[in-house]
Amino acid sequence: MTTLTFDTLAYSKKLRSVGFTEEQAEAQAETIITLMTEQLATKTDLKDLRRDIKEVEAGLKRDIKEVEAGLKRDIKELELRIKEVEAGLKRDIAALDLKFDIKMKELEISLKRDMKEMEMSITIKLGAIVTTGIAVVATLVKLL
Repeated sequence: MTTLTFDTLAYSKKLRSVGFTEEQAEAQAETIITLMTEQLATKTDLKDLRRDIKEVEAGLKRDIKEVEAGLKRDIKELELRIKEVEAGLKRDIAALDLKFDIKMKELEISLKRDMKEMEMSITIKLGAIVTTGIAVVATLVKLL
């Protein structure tokens, strides 16, 4: 801190000239010099403060740029990860679509096979019924 220039002797003389005692004038001068040295900022103090503020500001700007660069890097990494996940989901959906199509074809084939078997079974049973009916009618005709 820079020393302030204050003429305590001249101040004390001025106070004595207007009626202060020597003790009062000296106490007043000491009090003022104490206040000035402890409480008042000098131009040098203000320059130092401005310099310190500029240093802090420069440090903050550097820190902000570093954080900004880190955030940009993180955002790019997240975007890449999202694209990877999206591609994986598309592959999974395509695989599920393919499995669904295969299962539907298998089900269709199975249903067609089952229907043909049922048709064959019904045809055989119907044939047996018709044959039995004809045999019964032929037997009844011979008997009558």
